[in-house]
Amino acid sequence: MEHGGFRLTRAAMADQPWGFLVLDKPAGLTSHACVSRVRRAYGLRRVGHGGTLDPAVTGVLPIAVGSATRLLPYLSGEKTYRGTVQLGLTTSSDDLQGEKLERRPVPELDIATLNRVLDRFRGAIQQVPPQVSAVHVDGERAYRRARRGETLELAPRPVLIQRLELLGWNPADGRMELEVACSAGTYIRALARDLGAALGCGGVLASLRRTAALGFSLEQAVPLEALEQRPPPHLLEPLAALGPLPRQQLSPSQLDGWRCGRRLSAATPAAAAAGELSEGQAVVVVTPDGNLAGMARVTADGQLQPKLVLEAAG
Repeated sequence: MEHGGFRLTRAAMADQPWGFLVLDKPAGLTSHACVSRVRRAYGLRRVGHGGTLDPAVTGVLPIAVGSATRLLPYLSGEKTYRGTVQLGLTTSSDDLQGEKLERRPVPELDIATLNRVLDRFRGAIQQVPPQVSAVHVDGERAYRRARRGETLELAPRPVLIQRLELLGWNPADGRMELEVACSAGTYIRALARDLGAALGCGGVLASLRRTAALGFSLEQAVPLEALEQRPPPHLLEPLAALGPLPRQQLSPSQLDGWRCGRRLSAATPAAAAAGELSEGQAVVVVTPDGNLAGMARVTADGQLQPKLVLEAAG
């Protein structure tokens, strides 16, 4: 197998729980603290989360348990949020947790005006991350430097706002309720800041709840308290999270070769016709009986190069 591939033998996977847990993260906890709770609940060290949530943010926190951590890079990075923007205020962190910097009166605004301003942020935009963020600056996280009192010049980054809907507007207290579907790397705090700047009065994120991430939704989420149950919550099958990706089912004669790390010919006509099998495209590989066999990527010559092989031979 080429460099970067990973093989898991049956012995390595035997009797080890693996799959995804979707937590409804409460306010006040870091994502890392949630991972620690999951490790204790399942008695495993190999646990990872997809998409960090700030401590004040609640909602969908997908957590990969056991060998499922190897699948995190293949999951969709798109996320959906519902949040409240408080106009007339700016802070050091672009939310209510930061130091208050300035208050301004909120102008008279109606729904039509707000939607015209929201139009500027729909689609592909350039976004400057918040000063208090996990962006690396000269090898150090921006939030660490910001907390030492440094003012950073952060470069704008391209992000995609697929959907930005105004759910409600309360002119009495200057609060907007928004739903946002966006690409990985989008900061809703920065969106609140920039919306406030565009309206001429400043703005911060007052509250935020993530309703979907990495292909999972709130409907699949369990409360943190469920980790105290015995046994702990049932893990979701990895195939459920990989649904949007092209899929190739192995024939019985291909199974042994796959488990030895051999390339396959791409035989997914529907995906090829739809133009989904471009070079580098991730493909889900399933066994003849429909179980997950691993992940592959399409090579320049149209082959499927194994990248993750479950129940590998040897």
